[in-house]
Amino acid sequence: MALGGGASGGGRRGRRGRKGPLTEINVTPLVDVMLVLLIIFMISAPLLTVGVPVELPKTEASAVEIKSEPLSVSIDQQGAIFVGDNETAFDALSTRLLTEAGGADKASERPVFVRADGRAPYQAVARVMARLSASGFTKLNLITDTAPEA
Repeated sequence: MALGGGASGGGRRGRRGRKGPLTEINVTPLVDVMLVLLIIFMISAPLLTVGVPVELPKTEASAVEIKSEPLSVSIDQQGAIFVGDNETAFDALSTRLLTEAGGADKASERPVFVRADGRAPYQAVARVMARLSASGFTKLNLITDTAPEA
């Protein structure tokens, strides 16, 4: 009797377990998808920063680490100046960047990336750099492509 009662008790427990709903969610596929999306966004985010097409000059300098969000100034082949994606006149350049930086007191803290086309006139690049320096921006960076190794 003891054997029969034990076996039927075990059978009852097994039946109750099979009839109940599955309460656990398998999160492994969700984690896999999220990691793939994270990698895709990490790779594509730097490509979406600036939309002005310029051909950067080649140098052998290494990359610079930044701590705050940089301002971006682009100079195309004809010497036109862009702040972000919007074309800006040379006379309005310093006021536009100062407002984007958050005022003259924060100008020295924000780095400015100057992306100049390699075929742009040197005078246009020099004038922009001088205007930015005179406006209080001290962290000026010329963006270039790294040269292919020989």
